[in-house]
Amino acid sequence: MNTPLLSISGVAKRFGEVEALTHVDLTINSGQVIGLVGGNGAGKTTLLRLIAGVMEPTVGTILFEGKQVSTMRSKLGVVPESTGLYSRLTAWENIRYHSRMYGIPDDIAWNRVSHFAKRLELTESLSRHTKGFSRGMRQKTALLRALAHGPDILLLDEPTAGLDVTSARTVRSLVGQLRDEGGTVIYSTHHLAEAQQVCDRIIIVHNGTIRADGSPEELLELTGQENLEEAYVSLTSDKSRARAEDAAKDGKMSKWWRRFLTGSTPGDKYSSRMTSMEVDDDE
Repeated sequence: MNTPLLSISGVAKRFGEVEALTHVDLTINSGQVIGLVGGNGAGKTTLLRLIAGVMEPTVGTILFEGKQVSTMRSKLGVVPESTGLYSRLTAWENIRYHSRMYGIPDDIAWNRVSHFAKRLELTESLSRHTKGFSRGMRQKTALLRALAHGPDILLLDEPTAGLDVTSARTVRSLVGQLRDEGGTVIYSTHHLAEAQQVCDRIIIVHNGTIRADGSPEELLELTGQENLEEAYVSLTSDKSRARAEDAAKDGKMSKWWRRFLTGSTPGDKYSSRMTSMEVDDDE
């Protein structure tokens, strides 16, 4: 039997007295787009941070190809909701810095980036400084940065939030291309219609628990509903809680994501060199 790409067993995460996730069990294989669907505070971002290895579960295990996920970060590509680009660098310099942290030669990273930049219509902007980029251009740059080192799995946290219709459609099209090329994408969104458009499998998360997991057709069969909106409502009828992540300071969360994106820790030569530069947090 083949080892799953990602295996999550009995995972829970607490912030103080607040339980953000409760007993999560998931198995993810290669070649699919998996949607994490839920409202604010559902636990989607917490689950993505655990998968990325920037946080550890309170209990349970997360294995990537049978190994601890913290040792397999080079296999992961992450696009958090806040892109965290260095605004004094060009788009390509942001991407190149990231890929060098993973030991990827510039020519290989450039070839990968060029391949996807054409699809994202960003080729001509790669030499521009990211200061002044629109939200859509920053999001596209963050996508290219996440793909430059050739990850086996891509984690997207609300990838179309704040984007115009054309940019959002382009991002969804790229996700479809990645799947067609054999890639695996975990796509977090609170838009059910978007998940139905782009995802092969939908995992509904509500109040820190997995309420359902299956294809759109399987979710309709499970709930006996005629459309996914009604199916979602029937599975999440209990009142939504406040965001569990608010128990931890936003600044700490941002630092965790930034540590993953740069591959550095405070005090190392890369961190000390780059933290003095202005970072655009998409505010």
